[in-house]
Amino acid sequence: MNLIELERSLRQLRLGGMAAVLETRLRQAQAEPMAPIDLISCLVSGELTRRSDRRLERRRKQAGFRDANKTLDNFDFSFNPKINRSLVFDLATAAFIGRREDALFLGPGGTGKSHLAQAIGQAAIQQGYGVLYRETHILLEELAEAVLDGTRKQYVEAITTVPLLIIDDFGMRKLPQTAAEDLLEIIMRRYERASTLLTSNRPVEDWGKLLGDAAAVGAMLDRLLHHGHLLKCGPRSWRTKTAAAG
Repeated sequence: MNLIELERSLRQLRLGGMAAVLETRLRQAQAEPMAPIDLISCLVSGELTRRSDRRLERRRKQAGFRDANKTLDNFDFSFNPKINRSLVFDLATAAFIGRREDALFLGPGGTGKSHLAQAIGQAAIQQGYGVLYRETHILLEELAEAVLDGTRKQYVEAITTVPLLIIDDFGMRKLPQTAAEDLLEIIMRRYERASTLLTSNRPVEDWGKLLGDAAAVGAMLDRLLHHGHLLKCGPRSWRTKTAAAG
């Protein structure tokens, strides 16, 4: 079997990573020289790395982050120094997902809630967890579309079984009349089965008026906070700072 045939065989075996670097590794083995076991180790290691990278990239795309570049590395904790850093980094370990706990991020707009939520989502993906990110109004729009399509059951199943569901910007936009019922159903289905991270720019005292259903709000909060982590962001706003600087 010559080099071309070997590369073709590797691709047929779905070992594209090995096939792509095979010629280079063979030249390396001749130049160094390299023991056969070391050559095989390099090829296998490269294939595993390639598969891991592709799996992570696929999960990031499936998550649907609004801002895929938001990580803890580029979050400025000094801007709001009172933020609970210890809690943020604890959540970033994803241990709370393994324990099926929830998290609630509260604070005015522009204080970093969405950045931190997406950064924690990115960290969870790195540790092997499936993540789904949706702004609240988008989540409810998708659910309404699923009702019209006759696929509501499948959609609800998908969003209630993902290990981490991030519901962002609750309270930013006017919500449909069914919002209270729909959100309560999602949170109740996920309660103690999977983790939900919800961010809101509105204090919880306003949620009853926002959703028009104080009983549903009480039930949602009971479940979110029973095994939940509360992070308060603010009061300083990045967007206000940026506008002032301009």
